[in-house]
This record gives sequence, structure tokens and C-alpha cells, in this order.
Amino acid sequence: MRLLLIILGILVILLVFLCRLRLGILAAFAAGDATLDLRIGPASIRLYPPQPEEAKKMEEDSSQKPKKADQSKGSRGKLAKPTRADLQDAWKTLRAPVRRALERTRRGIRIDPLNLSVTVGGAEDPAQAAETYGILEMVVWTVMPPLEQFLVVPDPHIHVGVDFDAGKNRVDGTAAVTIRLGTLLAVALGAGIPVLRWLMKYQKRKQQPPKEAAPKTADARA
Repeated sequence: MRLLLIILGILVILLVFLCRLRLGILAAFAAGDATLDLRIGPASIRLYPPQPEEAKKMEEDSSQKPKKADQSKGSRGKLAKPTRADLQDAWKTLRAPVRRALERTRRGIRIDPLNLSVTVGGAEDPAQAAETYGILEMVVWTVMPPLEQFLVVPDPHIHVGVDFDAGKNRVDGTAAVTIRLGTLLAVALGAGIPVLRWLMKYQKRKQQPPKEAAPKTADARA
């Protein structure tokens, strides 16, 4: 009995640790280059650009693949392209459960660091650069207040500027989004099941043959 309690205690501690473990993505921008890392707790794995050994292996694998792809395999399992009515139905059906799931778990999502500097280049078209600068400023001031209220953003720094001597746009800084594993599981259970149900109904509806239109009858008053 004592051994069983010890095992249960270890499992509970392990479960709590896993639920509090943070997963996320860290993006860094500098001098026109970008890196993307997968963060798992204190550890990180480089996703982009790939390491030289991985890049060489990817090139070798791509060169060994046959040039002609099997078109029949590519068409299998693909979802039909949604129409505007399908998207409206998805929004109407999924808005409430997705919102409830996010409201319960939103404080588990963290954006830290958020330190970005965006410079719009205006050497080629100063008027367009000024317009783009205004749009970016509006987006930042519109999005950040609800974002800080909805998620945990402890120390945001976003600077938008315009350089009429620069020929290209430039982004510098770092940004990371992390979420607790427990929060991710809660969101998946709260929103994933309704999404899966809607996708199954959507796919079934798309696989049904279209209904034939009823023949038009002549107007007796004609």
C-alpha cells in the first residue's frame, strides 16, 4: 500500500510538472536574417534555418525523389474547398466553444519577449511608404490593448518607423509565444472536439451528390 501511494505521488508530481511545462516558438530578426526556434521548457531546437547537416540531408533526399509525383495520392484525403457559406457556418458554429475555451485558458498563453522594430523603406515610393507606416501604426495601436488584456504580455516594445533613404523594409528584434502544456490540452479538449465535429459534418456534406433542381413549371397566367 505504501509503495502504491509513493507511485501515485510521483505520477501526480510528474503530471503537474508536465502541465506547467511551456511550449512555444521564438523568432529573432536581425539585418535581414531570421531564425526560428522551438522552445520546450528551458531547452530550444533550431527550426529555421536548418543546420548544415540537416540542409545537406534534405537536399540529398529531394534529389533522390522521383520527378513524377503520383497525382492520385495527392487528391486523396483532401478537404473540399470551403465556400463563403461554409465559412459563415463554421464561424456561427465554432465561435462560442472556441471563445469559451480561450477565456478559460487565456492567461496561460504568454508573449515574452516582444521587442520588435519595424522600419518601412521609402526610397522607391515615399508616398506608399508613408501610407504603409500609417497602416502599421494603426494596427499596433488597435491590436495591442486587447492583446495585453486577453493574453500575458509583460513588457511589450514595438517601434514602427519609416526611412525614406532605405530601399527595403526591415524588421529587427525578438518575439516569442509560449503556452503551458496543460493550457494547450484544455484548449484542445474545449475547442478541438467541436471543431472536429464540424469538420466531419462538413466533409460528409461535401461528399453528398448535389441535389437535382426541380423542373420549372409553366406559369398559367403567361
